[in-house]
Amino acid sequence: MGKINRRQVVKAGLGLVGLAASSRFSFAVAQREEPLRIGVVLSYSGPYARLGQEITRGMELYLERVNAQAGGRRIQLLKEDEEADPAVALRKVRKLVEQDRVDLLAGIILSSSAYAIRDYVHEKQIPLIIANAAANGITRERRSPYIFRTSISAWQQHYPMGAWVAKNAGKKVFLLALDYAFGKEATAAFKESFLQAGGEVVAEVYSPLGSTDYSAVISRIAAARPEAVHAVLSGSDAVIFMRQFTQFGLNRTVQLAVSGEVTDESVLEAIGDAALGAKSGDHWVYTLNNTANKEFIQAYRKKYGGVPNHFAVRGYDAMQFIVNAVQDVQGDVSNKRKLLEAFKNAKIISPRGFVQMDPETNNATQHVYAREVARVDGLLTNRLIADLGVIRDPGK
Repeated sequence: MGKINRRQVVKAGLGLVGLAASSRFSFAVAQREEPLRIGVVLSYSGPYARLGQEITRGMELYLERVNAQAGGRRIQLLKEDEEADPAVALRKVRKLVEQDRVDLLAGIILSSSAYAIRDYVHEKQIPLIIANAAANGITRERRSPYIFRTSISAWQQHYPMGAWVAKNAGKKVFLLALDYAFGKEATAAFKESFLQAGGEVVAEVYSPLGSTDYSAVISRIAAARPEAVHAVLSGSDAVIFMRQFTQFGLNRTVQLAVSGEVTDESVLEAIGDAALGAKSGDHWVYTLNNTANKEFIQAYRKKYGGVPNHFAVRGYDAMQFIVNAVQDVQGDVSNKRKLLEAFKNAKIISPRGFVQMDPETNNATQHVYAREVARVDGLLTNRLIADLGVIRDPGK
C-alpha cells in the first residue's frame, strides 16, 4: 500500500467536515418539513372540562392568527384529557412523549398535576408551557429549566388583592377556598397583605374539589356576618357557590371580593344579573383598552360567539409564547439550549397587557387588576376598577 501524503489527509478531513455539515443541514431541513407536534394536556371531562375547553379555544384562536405555523413549520396539536387527576396527567404526558414523540408540552389545569409530571418532564428535558396551574412551588422550589408558566402564580394574583379589599370592600372578611394547593396558597397570599392592611379574618373554610352543595358554608357566612367574602373557587365549584350565595340573598348584604376564577365569564353565564357588583382580582379584564385585547375579543366572538374569559386568554397567550420562541430558533426545536433561552427572554403584547417571562423564575410578570361584574354593551362581564400594578412573583 502506498504512503498517504499530507494533502490527501487534509482532503479527507475536509470531506468528513463537509459530510457532517451536510448531515446537519439535511437533518435541519427534514425537521422543518415535519410538523411541530405540541402535546396539549387539559381537562376535557369532569368539573374542569369548561376550563380545558376555553384554554384550547384560546390556543386554536392564536394558531389561526399565524396560520398554524412558526419558524417555517406547521404546528400540530395532540390533545389528551387530564381528567382532573394527577396520575392520569402523568400517564397522558408519558404517552405524548414516548409514543407520539411530541416536541413540546402545554396546558395543565391542576397544580397537583403539574407537580405529578414535573420530574418526568425535567428528566426527559421536554419543554413544558403551563397555561393554567398556579401553585407557587411550580416556579419556586420545584422550578425546572424546562418548565415555564405563562398564566400566573397564586401569590402573584392574590397578594395585591388583599390590601385592596381591606381598603375598598371591608375589614371583616370570611375566607373560602378549595382544599388543594392553589386554594391554600391563594388564600395565604391574600391574607398576607390583607392583615398587613388592618383586616380581620372572621372565618377560614376549605371545601373539597367538586362539591355539589355549598349551603352549609353559606349558613356559616350568614352567621359570621362579614363585610366581605374572599373565595377561591373554579369550574363547577364556582358556579354552584355563586348560585347558592345569590339564592340565599347574601349578595344583597355581603360584598363578594373574590379570585378572578369565581366571576369568570363562563361562570357568569350560569349566574346572571345576581352577580352584578361582585369584585374580583385577575390578570385580564374584558374592558382593558388596548389593541391586542380588542382584536382578541373580536376574534373570539366571531369564532365562538359569547363573551371570552381569562381561561381563553391563558390559552391564547401560552400559544403566543410558544410561537414566538419557535420563531426565534427558526423552527429548530432540537437545540434545547437556544429554545430555552428564547422562552426565558420572551415578551408578548397580550390581551391582558404587556407580559414578559422572568428569566429567574420562568414565571410570567404582568399587571394584576381589580374588576367588577357589570353589563357592558349589553354583555354580562367584568369591567376594570383599578390597575394594581405590575406584579412579579418573588420566586421564593
